[in-house]
Amino acid sequence: AIIDASGPLSHVKSLGGTCTKDKNEHLVTNYFLYSMPVAYRVPQVEENQDGWGPCTVPEHLKEVPFAPFSKGDKIGKASDWTQAAYQKFPGRYQQGQVTAVFNFFANEEEESFHLVDNRPVKTTKYGQRRFQQNRFQQQRRDRDQGKGGPDGDKKNQSKQQQQQKRMPWQQYGRDQQRTTYSSSVEIRPEWAVIEQIPFASLAKLSCNVTEPEDVVRCGELEYYDKAYDRITVKSETPLEKTRRAFRNVTTSDDPVIRRLASSNTARVFATDSILTTLMCIKSSVYSWDILVTRVGDKLFFDKRENSNLNLLTVNETAPDPVPEDKDNLNGIQQLALEATTINQNFSQQVLAKGGPKKKFDEANPFVSSEDEELASCAYRYRKWKLNDDDNVDILVRCELDGVINNKGEDQYLSLKALNENDLRTQDWRKKIESQRGAVLAFETKNNKNKMAKWTAAALLAGADMIKLGYVSRLGPRDNINHVILGTQVCKPKEFATQINLNMDHCWGIVRALVDMLLKLDEGKYLLIKDPNKELLRLYAVPEDAFESNYADEHSPAAEETLVEPAAAAPKESEAADD
Repeated sequence: AIIDASGPLSHVKSLGGTCTKDKNEHLVTNYFLYSMPVAYRVPQVEENQDGWGPCTVPEHLKEVPFAPFSKGDKIGKASDWTQAAYQKFPGRYQQGQVTAVFNFFANEEEESFHLVDNRPVKTTKYGQRRFQQNRFQQQRRDRDQGKGGPDGDKKNQSKQQQQQKRMPWQQYGRDQQRTTYSSSVEIRPEWAVIEQIPFASLAKLSCNVTEPEDVVRCGELEYYDKAYDRITVKSETPLEKTRRAFRNVTTSDDPVIRRLASSNTARVFATDSILTTLMCIKSSVYSWDILVTRVGDKLFFDKRENSNLNLLTVNETAPDPVPEDKDNLNGIQQLALEATTINQNFSQQVLAKGGPKKKFDEANPFVSSEDEELASCAYRYRKWKLNDDDNVDILVRCELDGVINNKGEDQYLSLKALNENDLRTQDWRKKIESQRGAVLAFETKNNKNKMAKWTAAALLAGADMIKLGYVSRLGPRDNINHVILGTQVCKPKEFATQINLNMDHCWGIVRALVDMLLKLDEGKYLLIKDPNKELLRLYAVPEDAFESNYADEHSPAAEETLVEPAAAAPKESEAADD
């Protein structure tokens, strides 16, 4: 603003401006606009005597929905109109029960509203007649390729079977039905469960035992006939049936063990078949049972009279379960009887009969008569120290099957036989010569428990070699006549490494079970492997639990007889008269 120079300068300054002169000596005044402060009225502050926050709700905030929450609640979203996006992850955005105050509810008008699909309708490129022609051409191609009709289904099924035979490892676990097995012994209701031991608790056990000590050596061994090492598929040899007797005497009935137990040679007594069953418990599938007797400070591991521990299993760990059918030729019981017979016949046929024998210090303790011919077998009663602190020693009866003269030195043998029962799955006659390692690996995978027990028994007995024989059926449905296709030698320590058998872990399992059983009271106990679970149960059983009259005494009929003896007496007399 330009003003006259004659104007009062004091007036200009009072207006809040500044004055300067331009080129023409005129005064220039610059005015500034100052904002005056707005009046502020202090609101009414309420004092809450009972806590914090307002005491009353203002008028303009009434009827507004409010959801209370605590400071620890998680707020995952500010607003949700449909709640459909959060149904996949209910635990991420909400915790517990959520207040439904802010839920959106559709009105009647919105429910009548529908979206219109504006997508173009797909039309067929060809007419109806051309489509039918293509359909007939596709059916003709399917018929030629074997895809349609009953003939095509058979062709597809045969192709799938051939593919499964070529690559059986890819079919492991597919369409596999769980098979339920029965228990090895009938569990009576009056037996009390003392302990349940899952296999997982035995996974990390380990025990480093000392070198064994030979206490007694009994029996005599025949030498191995090396002519059986030259057997091939073209020169297969029939398997002969031996007439020699085999003795499977349990621990408590062994006269040598009784003599050693009376002299306090050890505190724990067992046989190699029983001990290896406990050592290789993790790979067992079928049910088995072992009797444990605590007498004083001693422990005896026994097997029942008709126990399945005397039989060998076949394909126990195979991907396809073996049916439990007594009448089935390829069932569990029939295969076990066949494998046990083959193993006994093979162990005696490959020995040189009528030649020199290697005799031990004492004679065979199980000879019943001089006319009876026993199988070639030697027994080594060996002792190991399990626990130095408690002075726990275990004495085991170990078996040897033969001896071989290798470069002027006698070496002990363990003679075992693998049998082929399914000629369609594994044709040994085609693979035994060129792929013997693959055949052994396949049999080891399907019979992991049996192979582990054989290897552990050879290591316990101090055998230098394991002679394996490959025995096959003469026909697919002939389980009586067999032929020997070849033999193979394995060293126990090297073979144990191949099948991942750790003897320190095996001894750890035995020591854990022995320490548990030695803490129990005197009496008889039953260790039984669950038929369908990886579980070991320990039962307390009566002294006469497995005698012939035990089942009759504890049957319901016997209880009724005890309750009403007068009514039952005439019936018994009538039955006697009849």
